[in-house]
Amino acid sequence: MFTRRHMIASLAALAAPGVVRPAFAAPSDWDAWDRQVTPEGFDLETSNPWGLHPRFLPVRVKANPGLTPGDIHVDAVARYLYHIQDDGSAMRYGAAIGRDGLYEPGVYTIRRKTKWPRWTPTSAMIAREPDKYARWTDGMDPGPSNALGSRAMYLYVGNRDTYLRIHGTPAPRSIGTRASSGCVRMVMPHINALYDQVETGVTAYLYPTDGGNL
Repeated sequence: MFTRRHMIASLAALAAPGVVRPAFAAPSDWDAWDRQVTPEGFDLETSNPWGLHPRFLPVRVKANPGLTPGDIHVDAVARYLYHIQDDGSAMRYGAAIGRDGLYEPGVYTIRRKTKWPRWTPTSAMIAREPDKYARWTDGMDPGPSNALGSRAMYLYVGNRDTYLRIHGTPAPRSIGTRASSGCVRMVMPHINALYDQVETGVTAYLYPTDGGNL
C-alpha cells in the first residue's frame, strides 16, 4: 500500500551525479542494446532474472490523495519510486539511492531525458574516489555497461542542473540498497518502461532518509 510513510522518504543512486555529454551511438545501437538488456519474454511485473526481492518488482498501487499525476516520488526509506497516474493509482518500482552523505533530498524538476546517455563522473566524485573514477575523466561511452544505463532523467532546480539523475544501472543487484554517488538507480527494463511515461517538466520529490517531510 502506498502509505504516508512511504511518501515521506528520499533520493539517490549509482556512481553518477555525472556530467552527461551527447551520446554518439545511433538509434540502431539503442534498439540493439535495449534487446540486450531486456530478458526474453519480459513481463514488467513478474520477470526477475536479476534475483531482486519480490517487493522491488513493479506493481500498481493506490496513491495518496491529492498527488499530481505524472509526478515522481522517491521513498528513500523503503527504496521505492512512485509514478503517479491519472486514476489515483501509482506505478511503484524498486530503486537504489545514494550512499550516506551523498543522498540529496529535495524537490526537483525533470528538465531533460536521454536514451543511452554518455556518462562522465563529476570532479567531486573523482576527488573522492580517484581509483574508481579517474579513468573516466573523459567520459564513458553509451552502452549496456555505462554507469547511467539505458535511460536517464535529469533533475534540475530552476535552471540549474544538479547532476542528479534517475537512471538505469548495469548493477541491478544494487536495487534496494544505498549504493550510488547520489542518483536514483533502477533496473534497466524498468526505467525503459517508466521513461516513455514521464513528461519533461514534471516534479520529482526525493524524500529524506529519516522518513521526514520535505
